[in-house]
Amino acid sequence: MSSPFRIYKHVLDHKIQTHWHEFFEMAFVVSGKGTHVLNGEPFPLERGMAFLLTTADFHEIIPDEGETIHLYDFIFEDSFIRPALSEMLFEHASHYAHTFEGALANGIEAEFDRIWEETQLWQLGSDMVVQGSFERILIELFRQIGRQKLAAEPVAITAVHPSIRKSVIYIQHHFREPITLHKVAEHVGLSANYFSECFRKQTGTSFQEHLQEKRLQFARALLCSTPLPITEICYASGFNTIPNFERSFKRKFDLAPRDYRKINKGTHN
Repeated sequence: MSSPFRIYKHVLDHKIQTHWHEFFEMAFVVSGKGTHVLNGEPFPLERGMAFLLTTADFHEIIPDEGETIHLYDFIFEDSFIRPALSEMLFEHASHYAHTFEGALANGIEAEFDRIWEETQLWQLGSDMVVQGSFERILIELFRQIGRQKLAAEPVAITAVHPSIRKSVIYIQHHFREPITLHKVAEHVGLSANYFSECFRKQTGTSFQEHLQEKRLQFARALLCSTPLPITEICYASGFNTIPNFERSFKRKFDLAPRDYRKINKGTHN
């Protein structure tokens, strides 16, 4: 994107097939009903529903029969929000989905309205207004979901050194890209050798093993919940060759991707 963010007003009266993005996405349903399938798991879609997705997520939107869904869609680069907020949001969870009700729903809609109005007539200070409104939305979403629920998420890295915690969050958002140990070490401000040693000590696994685990779990979820071709899943998950993907997948799950799909079709655990 030429800008670190874009905002759209979408009107959906048909199914939006399973897809994922190279950017982050925040949506808020203004009206209409349907189903939101997030990483293979269905959620009811209705007024007040807000969801925040990263590059590690895939989703599908299915309006109910006869329904038209109106929603705000705010897409942005991860660098758009300040690092402290990003860490707060993603330390324990990668995605968020919550339905606001009553006055809270009206308040969230008002923030999106303000962002929309600023982008239609850009003027001095508009960038700060947009960022302030958007960060208020993110903080409210974080508060509504609650720290207790977040603590139950699979990634819990509170006790980890800040640089390693930062690297884990970075990997979570960029594992589908051709990232390297050197690139991530540079991102967190450590030498490659020291970063590699610290990462293994603090997470209990090597950088490469951790990265591959993220890719394999993403591939498994796509295999179980979508009809996408194996080749597309391979490259979407961050693997650069089919043989490498199939070999790694079989080593992890004891089955070739096609065989795993036949046995586990329709699951998303």
